[in-house]
Amino acid sequence: MSGRRALHFVFKVADRTATAKFYREILGMKFLRHEEFEEGCAATCNGPYDGKWSKSMVGYGPEDNHFVTELTYNYGVKSYDLGNDFLGITIQCSNAVANAKKAQWPLTIESEGVWSVQAPGGYRFYLVDKPRPAGDPVQKVAIGVSNLQKSVDYWTSKCGMTLYEQTEKSALLGFGEGQCRLELLDQGEPIEHKTAFGRVAFSCPREQLPGIEAASKDAGETIITPLISLDTPGKATVEVVILGDPDGHEICFVGDEAFRELSQVDPKADGLLDEGVAADKSDEWFAKKKAKQGIQWTPGS
Repeated sequence: MSGRRALHFVFKVADRTATAKFYREILGMKFLRHEEFEEGCAATCNGPYDGKWSKSMVGYGPEDNHFVTELTYNYGVKSYDLGNDFLGITIQCSNAVANAKKAQWPLTIESEGVWSVQAPGGYRFYLVDKPRPAGDPVQKVAIGVSNLQKSVDYWTSKCGMTLYEQTEKSALLGFGEGQCRLELLDQGEPIEHKTAFGRVAFSCPREQLPGIEAASKDAGETIITPLISLDTPGKATVEVVILGDPDGHEICFVGDEAFRELSQVDPKADGLLDEGVAADKSDEWFAKKKAKQGIQWTPGS
């Protein structure tokens, strides 16, 4: 579909220190921007939580031309349960394999030249042991589906993706050459989105957003968040519409023009993240909030 591109996948993380170490020292990515919020997101960017949270974007290069990950941290939440919805991100980067071996980070051989590794929280990455390409090293994101053909029909017709390959149990889709692809893997069972559930994001020209929303509404498909404006303190306001596919995977479309302004690399990102971690008093913050509401609370709840 004209003008559409893959942006990022959203993970909820419970340990920012361990997570930052993994992305920096194992995958070899860089933090691109970091933002702190006092209240939950109107579009549930941080999940079904209404408290203080942070967002960190991390990747191999600027969001203008790289697929990155968005790490959302909810203060006071100590863990998330994994479902069978997210199945892995594939990256071509021999340096990441070497980093993992040097740090003795657990690696599993999947096939010749391909290793798997888990980030803190259990999120899986597949590392292709070849030098980083000139473009984006992030090759594809894999998610589980319960009915492959139904999902292929949805992602091509409602999201406008191109189908590049399909087998009996898998399909590979995308918005163009050089972009991160979406891989659908048939699980042969219902898809469970537990508390760790994520979200995939794409951009499109802002003028396409109302049409995306209308097409889903007319077809009786799930609209998780109708077209809405989201503010980031001191940065650009973006418009998004969030859909739900047949298995409940969340799909965020954001207006590209404002997003390019919002997503400019912040050279202070690393420092802002480290400051946030150092100043994290989430147990104290949540205890005070619960006390005001007359609710008994214990750390880790």
